[in-house]
Amino acid sequence: MHFAVDAHAIGRKLTGNEVYVRNLLSNLALLDKVSTFTAFYSVPEAAHAIPDRFKACRVSSNPFVRLGFDLPRRVLQGRPDLLHVQYTAPLFCDARTVVSVHDVSFLERPEYFRKSRALQLSMTVGQTVRRAARVLTPSEYSRERVIHHYGLPEEKVVTIPMAVSPVFRPIQKEIAAARIARSYGLTQPFLLHVGELQPRKNHLGLIAAYASLIRSFPNFPHHLVMVGKDSWYSDQIRQAAKASGVADRLHFAGFVPDEDLVNFYNACDLFVFPSYYEGFGIPILEAMACGCAVACSHTSAMAEVANGTAILFNPESRGEVVRAIRDLLLDGDLRARLERMGLQRAAQFTWQNTASKTLDVYYDVVREQVRAPALVDGPKVL
Repeated sequence: MHFAVDAHAIGRKLTGNEVYVRNLLSNLALLDKVSTFTAFYSVPEAAHAIPDRFKACRVSSNPFVRLGFDLPRRVLQGRPDLLHVQYTAPLFCDARTVVSVHDVSFLERPEYFRKSRALQLSMTVGQTVRRAARVLTPSEYSRERVIHHYGLPEEKVVTIPMAVSPVFRPIQKEIAAARIARSYGLTQPFLLHVGELQPRKNHLGLIAAYASLIRSFPNFPHHLVMVGKDSWYSDQIRQAAKASGVADRLHFAGFVPDEDLVNFYNACDLFVFPSYYEGFGIPILEAMACGCAVACSHTSAMAEVANGTAILFNPESRGEVVRAIRDLLLDGDLRARLERMGLQRAAQFTWQNTASKTLDVYYDVVREQVRAPALVDGPKVL
């Protein structure tokens, strides 16, 4: 079999999309030693992330050129049995398609997007999911919303959870803190948030809740560190930070590579994730895998991912966010219990399992296409 994957997100700091496809590719290479794979990437530095046994083909980083010309041409030349994309498939592509749709926030909460971006996603994702042989979602929540919005048959939409990279693991807190101090100049105890500076991550609510917490408990030594790349919305977040009254205790670390991010998770006293909407929420599991207690929103897929191993709150309620942080900082026993439970929860999610279930979908789609099950063997897991 010949499977092709649109991996243009690698190397472009596209947060969850990049984490997903990078880990998927590496584990597909480990699990299936028989099939041929082609990965399409967009930036030169992404080439090293493509597994050695894959054919790597560069396509334009311009989405209009990539989807309108490069990918259709490459697919026509290579004739893969299946093309796997995230959200949007190329135009005029005759290959069978599997599409990963991590969430439909652009439909349900379009106010979190620029109008042009929300409109573009509404059009292109709709066209893609209706043409696709399968739609993959990372949570039951996202699966239900995809079926609801697009009217797809239930058997066409498959839930395959995301996972945690092995790089995220417990490290001695003192060692992690020393590395953070050396690399980022941060020596105070801190709370951590991870997420691109965009509206749906709710940085404004977090900053307001943190300021309220410090006014109520001025003896708390904790600063607030926000890890995540800038976006079109960054200026509003930074302005809110300056006007918060606690600006000297707020830190924007920007985009952080995994080798530093694991130290942030291990050095912090608490991970806070007040997002309004998530199709999954990989940072929740990353924090748990590092032995960090988590407080997160109860909305969308986050409660499903946490599954009783985090303190949940309403992200619209400043008071609930403040109470969740306060309770975890003041109650060491509660924090330790969540740390243990989180480690166990994160261990249930592996990229190998994600890749294995994805391979099952690939082979099912090809079997349907050739209408001769006996002629198509499943992946050889070695």
